[in-house]
Amino acid sequence: MNKKGKLIVLSGFSGAGKGTLVKAMIQKYGYSLSVSATTRDPRPGEVDGRDYYFKSVEEFRNLIDYNGFIEWAQYVDNYYGTPRKFVEDELAAGRDVILEIEVRGAMNIKEQYPDAVLIFITTKDATTLHDRLKGRGSETDDVIAKRMSRAGEEADLISNYEYVVVNDDLDECVDTVHGIIESKKCELENQMDFVKEIRQELLDFYG
Repeated sequence: MNKKGKLIVLSGFSGAGKGTLVKAMIQKYGYSLSVSATTRDPRPGEVDGRDYYFKSVEEFRNLIDYNGFIEWAQYVDNYYGTPRKFVEDELAAGRDVILEIEVRGAMNIKEQYPDAVLIFITTKDATTLHDRLKGRGSETDDVIAKRMSRAGEEADLISNYEYVVVNDDLDECVDTVHGIIESKKCELENQMDFVKEIRQELLDFYG
């Protein structure tokens, strides 16, 4: 039986460590990552096509017009979007795909893929979040203030997620998120095809 892959949506406050978490999950458990497109400038060390597809505003808007995104959103003066083709090809091939996207985009994903697993990543408190943003050393105080303000708005949408995970210890967070995904796969509603198949096999075996 060729099982369809699971779609996992990871969202969280800017500075909660989502990117680091996703990289660790790919390395340890082999998840497939959907690389997002964005109009923001690359940070030091980021590579086009690996971390993001870095697009001009015009290029991004053209992709919107051609329905090239599953979802897209504007966040702190920049656009972010999830390319459609890669996600659908990976799921069809039976691979689990992680989407690292902001909260409003996650709601759009849930409408299109009702069986997607929505997980929200957070720091243990607001002070830790602010310190992490400051520690990046790549953003001005004004941008940090905007990100903290946006985090306050995002907190109102956490209740739309199925799971909330505190990223205080990276290794622990990686294993917790992986455990959630594996547990979700084992729910009866996600195993009905298997149940029908094994019932039929047993009938055939004794028939």
